[in-house]
Amino acid sequence: MSKHGRQAFNKRAGFQKPQEPTSGVSAALLKQGRRSGQLNLSSRELTTVPDAVWRINQDVPEEAKTVSLDNTEDRWWEQTDLTKLILASNKLQEISNDIRELGALTVLDVHDNVLTSLPGALGDLEQLQRFNASHNQLTCIPDSLWRVTSLTVLNLQHNQLTELPGGIGELRYLEELNLSNNKLQVISTSIGGLSRLRILNLSENKLTSIPYSCGMLKNVITMDLNNNQIEQIPEEVGRMSSLQQLYLRHNRLAHLPLLPDCTSIKELHVGNNRISEITAGHLEHLTSVSVLDLRDNKVKELPEKIILLQELNRLDLSNNDLSTLPFKLGTLPLLKSLVLEGNPMRGIRRDIVRRGTVGLMKYLRDRIQEEPTETPNDTGAGDEIQSGIIGSTTTLSVKTLDYSQKKASSVPIDLWEPAQTNEVTVVNFSKNALTEVPENIILLSKSVQEVNLGFNKITMMPVEMQMMVKLTSLDLRCNALSNLPSEFSSMSEMRELIISSNRFKDLPDVVYTWSKLEVILVSENKITSIDVASLRKLPKLSSLDMTNNDIGEVPPELGLVESLRSLQLNGNRFRNPRPAVLNKGTVSLLAYLRDRIPT
Repeated sequence: MSKHGRQAFNKRAGFQKPQEPTSGVSAALLKQGRRSGQLNLSSRELTTVPDAVWRINQDVPEEAKTVSLDNTEDRWWEQTDLTKLILASNKLQEISNDIRELGALTVLDVHDNVLTSLPGALGDLEQLQRFNASHNQLTCIPDSLWRVTSLTVLNLQHNQLTELPGGIGELRYLEELNLSNNKLQVISTSIGGLSRLRILNLSENKLTSIPYSCGMLKNVITMDLNNNQIEQIPEEVGRMSSLQQLYLRHNRLAHLPLLPDCTSIKELHVGNNRISEITAGHLEHLTSVSVLDLRDNKVKELPEKIILLQELNRLDLSNNDLSTLPFKLGTLPLLKSLVLEGNPMRGIRRDIVRRGTVGLMKYLRDRIQEEPTETPNDTGAGDEIQSGIIGSTTTLSVKTLDYSQKKASSVPIDLWEPAQTNEVTVVNFSKNALTEVPENIILLSKSVQEVNLGFNKITMMPVEMQMMVKLTSLDLRCNALSNLPSEFSSMSEMRELIISSNRFKDLPDVVYTWSKLEVILVSENKITSIDVASLRKLPKLSSLDMTNNDIGEVPPELGLVESLRSLQLNGNRFRNPRPAVLNKGTVSLLAYLRDRIPT
């Protein structure tokens, strides 16, 4: 043995010796931790933390026990204090108070274990900046944690916490606080002392109110209060001057919050509440909002003052009690997604609503022009063509050829000449029994901008439609299509494509040639993947709906498509992002994806 003392065998034997008492944590891993200052023990089925971890910077390392002048690789005397310890995804039931021996820790991650309590010695980690104890079974927070005033990120989501004690106000350097998915009923008013807080997540709890002191959180950018039982938002919240995203879905609100000083707010999500009225007073403070989610409420009327929201990109009004819309809504310059499903619309025909955002916005603008000369018969209901033959004054004024809901397998020949003469801009043949696109539609190629062929039995689009170079909106939903001709690349003005409920396995290649495209609705198909590289060729794409397909993976790079204001991905095969992430809205989803791009 002596003459082989400097050979590799003895060095390996020295490292293997402590493996049993360290319960699966190899000496080599500890050695690496001493060198780098970081130790990752995640996903190792650990039920306790080996004592050697707590003593990592105290015990004499094995490599120091045999000194050799021939070995310059084991510079054991240059060890670094442990600053990052990851114990996530194990089976730990407790953390020893010996953790105080790691006084240099700046990052401690114990998420996804079975912890029911935290050690009091946490308070001795005076340099700790990031602490993650999410996805455990914690029922309370030890008072000692409030002594760790160096904390900038505290994540305690998915536990069993029932209250947030007053000590939280001591964490004056805290920037991110996540207490979502607990059982919180009370939030201490001392939370208002977190002057540097930027992100506050209290969603999925049992809160009936939030403290007025939240108004003191002047640096908070995102506040998530989704899925609670909140009935009213304190008026002091309206003083959160840096607030950009406010999530209040699934609560018990009867009114929109008044946000007079929230001049930077970009997203307001108040869906699934009990809001019945929106006043001009509410809207005058929301001029910077780009996303307004009002779905699943009881709103009966949208005020004319909605035009104050000049930055609005997405407006979700689905499942309310609206019977009509203010015509001036059509003048909002940036509105790319207007969702109205589930409203008892009586002032606007259903086929117009089904045209999608581009068609509906144009309809509303046209009504503004007609309002001064409106006659008793010139109403939304009166626009419908009783005979199906173009020729009424009203139809000519909006230049629409409407032969929808006839259950017809063909379009009458006598429609085409007057339609061509009057240069119609909108063609609606939806809800018929067409198996192919009427060939005479090409006669209208010089004027038509919108075509609706939805709810038919069409299996193939004719190449000849490439002549319709002015087309901006094409609605082909609920047919039997599986592709679009590459020749459609000539349709360079396309802004909206609706191909939901067809048989597409991929988004057609020609779609990526339409550089002005803003809206793609491709739900209820058989699409298996997302081509991010091609989507990034569409600089104006603002709304993408791929719900209920067969997508197995969401590429993180999708988060780089920053033009998106509405991204819908529910109802697919993928497991990540989880539904909770999808439901937070487009901005949060894109940020989530960007954070997962490999560096």
